Amino acid sequence: MARITYFLFCVSLALQLIFFYTSMAKPATFYDDFHITWSETHIKQMESGTAIQLLLDQSSGCGFASKMKYMYGRVSMKIKLIPGDSAGTVTAFYMNSDTNLIRDELDFEFLGNRSGQPYTVQTNIFAHGKGDREQRVNLWFDPATEFHTYSILWNRHHIVFSIDDIPIRVYKNNEAKGVPYPNSQPMGVFSTLWEADNWATRGGLEKIDWTKAPFYAYYRDFDIEGCTVPGPAGCTTKTNNWWEAPSYQQLDPIQARKYRWVRLNHMIYDYCKDKSRYPVPPRECLAGI
Repeated sequence: MARITYFLFCVSLALQLIFFYTSMAKPATFYDDFHITWSETHIKQMESGTAIQLLLDQSSGCGFASKMKYMYGRVSMKIKLIPGDSAGTVTAFYMNSDTNLIRDELDFEFLGNRSGQPYTVQTNIFAHGKGDREQRVNLWFDPATEFHTYSILWNRHHIVFSIDDIPIRVYKNNEAKGVPYPNSQPMGVFSTLWEADNWATRGGLEKIDWTKAPFYAYYRDFDIEGCTVPGPAGCTTKTNNWWEAPSYQQLDPIQARKYRWVRLNHMIYDYCKDKSRYPVPPRECLAGI
């Protein structure tokens, strides 16, 4: 009985200490993990630094990046996109190895549109310097009225792009079948708001209406969980990180059902099915990913 009482006392004390240190901890701010990469005057901190506003006008867009690079993990942000007529604008959230010749990159690109038309999300994957793996999905909600969570899970088994925990794209590790997979370079987290009316909306047919400027996008709740590089040895092979657990190595049945729903009802472009670009489908398409 004495041992049980002592054990319960220890558990109670540990819980109190956890609560104390958690309650004393400050919420993460933008500058804890990120720095501005260009046009500092166009990024404004809000909500005591836990949120930011990005601005695009005729003089400049803007961008920011994480202070560290990561080897596998998950990154997520809540974003509220440009409202109304956003044609020709691109709000991008992505991971990048920041290596010019042979780069790895995982892209979320939000392509603006004319008022009343749905926002399009383009995803792309660069592995060992090769990209051109675009897929496009029309959003089933208005992403400018409230915040939604956009996340990228990257581990040794697959890459999953998700919106509000709904998978919209999965890219499996099929290196055994000769398909390149980003697994040799750490990546930083980046975001930009910029003008791209030469291609972003209807292939460049819709131009930015600068009478609607300035354009604003908002970010908050920055969350990066990954193996920091430079950091502990064994980042590339460590198996005890939560993102490498068996439950994260493939979609569960509920996620798989949501994934099929997105692809059946909201996908508008898949490079794997673009026979004009690829008369012979790329190898990863033949691998069933």
